[in-house]
Amino acid sequence: MTFANNAYLLLLLLIIPAVVWYVLRGRKRKATLMIPSTGMFSGIGRSWKSYLMHLPFVLELVAFAMLAIILARPQTTDRWQDTEIEGIDIMMCMDVSTSMLAEDLKPNRIEAAKSVAADFINGRPNDNIGLSIFAGEAFTQCPMTVDHAVLLNLFHSVSSDIAANGIIEDGTAIGMGLANAISRLKDSQAKSKVIILLTDGSNNRGEISPLTAAEMARSFGIRVYTIGVGTNGTAPYPVRSSFGVQYVNMPVEIDEDVLRQIASTANGQYYRATSNSKLKDVYEEIDKLERTKLQVKEFSKNQEVYQPFAMVLLLSLLLIILLKQTILKTIP
Repeated sequence: MTFANNAYLLLLLLIIPAVVWYVLRGRKRKATLMIPSTGMFSGIGRSWKSYLMHLPFVLELVAFAMLAIILARPQTTDRWQDTEIEGIDIMMCMDVSTSMLAEDLKPNRIEAAKSVAADFINGRPNDNIGLSIFAGEAFTQCPMTVDHAVLLNLFHSVSSDIAANGIIEDGTAIGMGLANAISRLKDSQAKSKVIILLTDGSNNRGEISPLTAAEMARSFGIRVYTIGVGTNGTAPYPVRSSFGVQYVNMPVEIDEDVLRQIASTANGQYYRATSNSKLKDVYEEIDKLERTKLQVKEFSKNQEVYQPFAMVLLLSLLLIILLKQTILKTIP
């Protein structure tokens, strides 16, 4: 909470001399009724009303304090502001073809990739990160953003069901996926622009070849890090049948030569992840990328929040009037 008129808060200092004055006045106050001796009243205890004598003064101090705070105009501060942070522009390009359901990584390739990538995103809070996904065709799941909460929500919704259910064409269009990520980065003003491409297969779809897309990336100054995910040999793949889900050992066919050429052409590096731990190691190594400064515009606005203080002020005044006209009423 902030105050638009901080100077009015100095009025609260007046409470101190007011308390001192009240205490001194109470000590000097003379009795209204003079009697020769109070011995006859020695057995009489103090009335409960005597405990309320000082309550109006306390309420007056509360009312005065609330008035000073209201005059200071308490606000919640929100406004547009430009901030400069350290970070780079990153597009994560992920294969979501049905082969990513293979369970050589746990619980399967796509869930393992999502988990490790989410940790990578959480570890880079200042980076401008987006997500592109591809199977037989490609599209942007999330444009580049520093709002990683939104990115992670969209990231967690990614699954191979969109290819398995025919929402998009199944297959592996590496070139199309890479080109889609490039389209999001090509106009970036960041000094460092990176694509992290993860796949478990070889290019068999799409109108753009992977090496053509790699040349495009290099022309725009974009580095491409490629990751081939999957064990060597075969991998258990779930197949639905009338008897339930059965597993078939499918050969792992990753076109490592093409992934190496993409990384080499676009000044990146190729990695092979054959297990969850190795996939995590890959992202940790990529996490050592250099950083550059980004301009980020944040929105906020000012909102007056005097209402609670006004309610306390009004309640205090009503209680003072009520007490002085009833229980603590004095006779002239």
